[in-house]
Amino acid sequence: MGILDGRVVLVTGGGNGIGKECALMAAAHGAKIVVNDLGGGLTGADTGDAGPAETVAQQIRDAGGEAVSNSDSVTDYDAVANMVEQAKDEFGGLHAIINPAGILRDGMFHKMSEADWKAVIDVHLHGSFNVTRAAVELFREQQDGAFVLFTSTSGLFGNIGHANYAAAKMGIAGLSLIVAMEVDRTSTRLNSIHIRPSRL
Repeated sequence: MGILDGRVVLVTGGGNGIGKECALMAAAHGAKIVVNDLGGGLTGADTGDAGPAETVAQQIRDAGGEAVSNSDSVTDYDAVANMVEQAKDEFGGLHAIINPAGILRDGMFHKMSEADWKAVIDVHLHGSFNVTRAAVELFREQQDGAFVLFTSTSGLFGNIGHANYAAAKMGIAGLSLIVAMEVDRTSTRLNSIHIRPSRL
């Protein structure tokens, strides 16, 4: 018996890095997993593919667990809402979302393009809004749910070349604080984890 037996977890950015390890760990503890990953690189510079998410889902299935893959973007609210529906259709429900999906587009602020600013804000901050907003009503109705969002020491303490990333992560810190307060009486939990990234 695992501590997550019978639970369904959506993991964004689950094809590589932190997201992959979160998906594998949750599955090892008995959860059924929706592995989401756009398949793009860390810099967000390529178009991506469905391979990484499906590779991790297959790894979970090969180990005796249950998993499906999804290659949509967390920047698209409708796509995230469809991830929630996919979890319900495939596994009968959704109990938690772990959201480490992210990109880096490092650069000194005086050289940072508007496109690089918006891309990082969109994935990290808007993506965090999308995953929490798409599931919060479900979690409130079922009086059961958990969110895990990811902030960063770049926002808390600074990191040269990370103006866009730091701004997004501090936004997530504020979002986490408010949503945690608002869902506190509905048996829904929200936690945020601070990570320390390296510069590219």
